[in-house]
Amino acid sequence: MNNITFITGNQNKADYLAKYLNHKIEHIKIDLDEIQSMDLKEIVEHKVKQAYEIIKKPVIVEDVSLEFEALNWLPWPFIKFFIEKIPLENICNMIWDDNRKATAKCVFWYYDWKDLELFESSLEWKIAKIPSWNNGYGWDKIFIPNWYDITRASLNEIDDKKTYLQIKPFEKLKQFLETKK
Repeated sequence: MNNITFITGNQNKADYLAKYLNHKIEHIKIDLDEIQSMDLKEIVEHKVKQAYEIIKKPVIVEDVSLEFEALNWLPWPFIKFFIEKIPLENICNMIWDDNRKATAKCVFWYYDWKDLELFESSLEWKIAKIPSWNNGYGWDKIFIPNWYDITRASLNEIDDKKTYLQIKPFEKLKQFLETKK
């Protein structure tokens, strides 16, 4: 596995990915242009190519999308902006009681000038009626994974890891990177 740089400002994300891959992963925080699109793949592909142009070595970029069925799948990749500007209680109240279904999606792109590879996964959820404030961050406090009756922020460590690994396509990424040895 080559030296790879994960473009993220979140040290915990970088550490978790390195631990899962059992490989040292550099990380750099770069403010990349985020094109406005409802297509998560298009956004991340643009970012990974831009990151490669900046650092000129193999890179991984990740982004997520959250889609609420009751809102015609809004806010898509714009969830980051929703939770920055709208209190979590208000987001919960925006969703109709009879349809609280949501889908979390995660995309990783790898790029090294020769290979451009996409890895994606998703997990279905429902939106809590009120946020939980136990743990977690961002939308973990309002989303209840299928087969649970509490938010991700309230899950124990084992179930938190289990659902996190369902959202993040780490295993697909790991299998690909092992072919790069």
